[in-house]
Amino acid sequence: MIKRFIVIVALFLAFSAQAQENVSSPYSYYGIGLTNFKGTVANRSMGGFSIFNDSIHSNLQNPASYGRLKLTNYLVGASHERVNLESSEASDNAKITSLDYLALGIPLGDGFGIGVGLIPYTSVGYRILDIEDESASRLNGRGGMNKVFLSAGYAFNDNFSIGVDANYNFGNFQNRRTVIRDGIQFGTRDVNRSDIKGFNFNFGANYQKMLTEELELHISGTYAPAMDLNAENFREVSTVAFAGGGERVVDVREVDVEDNGFSLPSKLSFGVGIGKPHKWFVGAEYSNLGSSSYEDSFMFRNDGGEFEDASQFSVGGFYIPQYNSFTSYFNRVVYRAGFRYDGTGLVINNESIKEFGMTFGLGLPIGANNRDLFSNANLGIELGRRGTTDSGLIQENFLRLSVGLSLNDKWFTKRKFD
Repeated sequence: MIKRFIVIVALFLAFSAQAQENVSSPYSYYGIGLTNFKGTVANRSMGGFSIFNDSIHSNLQNPASYGRLKLTNYLVGASHERVNLESSEASDNAKITSLDYLALGIPLGDGFGIGVGLIPYTSVGYRILDIEDESASRLNGRGGMNKVFLSAGYAFNDNFSIGVDANYNFGNFQNRRTVIRDGIQFGTRDVNRSDIKGFNFNFGANYQKMLTEELELHISGTYAPAMDLNAENFREVSTVAFAGGGERVVDVREVDVEDNGFSLPSKLSFGVGIGKPHKWFVGAEYSNLGSSSYEDSFMFRNDGGEFEDASQFSVGGFYIPQYNSFTSYFNRVVYRAGFRYDGTGLVINNESIKEFGMTFGLGLPIGANNRDLFSNANLGIELGRRGTTDSGLIQENFLRLSVGLSLNDKWFTKRKFD
């Protein structure tokens, strides 16, 4: 199992070195980019909620889950997205493949557990050509912010557990805009770059209780307070000439920009669910995102975006025909579905940018022996929409295919010899 984990890490690092952009959206131009989903393929396939916790799966959204772990849990996930971008005047298509998470959860015994991992938190990636009567603009951006996290959880008893994530955030994003005007020999190019680093924390709690012999109640909550991150800002303005389809710099100068940082928004989530253990589960979750803290943080870019606090809703669940069936593989498959409706907190041309998605997924058992009995491959699909064609904006219709591995093993177990 150690060798298996090393291979996963090697694949993750190799792929990350080649794929720095894991989003294709003009809305990633604003702020620090689009916020990625922080959770597993299993969570995403149920609308994205963080309510459900058990003893064999790490819940990357709620650190209280680590206190319930009984087996070491390796997690890796990736996705492929196809997007149709549509405005009132034109349309285009894009596709992107990305690594979504790499994590390890370790039970330490006596109700303690820890987790460590890496998650791309936000992403910037777009290429836009805007042609008007007497001018044309070409905009492109790349980058994003990543989180390395160390988590700890403690279960006081079978019912109640708490936990905390300590996250180190790092990364950079770069936005480039080139403008040419009819009748003017040279064009203008400005490049804005921000290098980000800093810490933030996320606190979680989970409560589970059997209401009857068959029905179990789940209550879950998380809170991430707003935290200030450092940002080193850089701006460069150039005069460029065009030859052979490329740009040649004629003159360049750096513009002094204040390194004032920004406040990472707070997030409060609360969810409730009910189900029959090893059979079915349904739940709903509400989150409030304090994204108005971004307001005025990126004024030096003059991007025209504004920010407001946002609400997010998700509902979903799963069904297992017979989890311990020895006669039918498909009876042990986990069938998942969900729906989400998210406010992004971004406001453009007085339009609040919303996002929604319908999700479906399968949890496929892959264990070949007793040690791997609870390991599984998770497949997910999401059909969704972001933005609107109103007020001269762009609507994105996307199809996202996700795959994740959840592999289990026992660590720190004393071996007995005759």
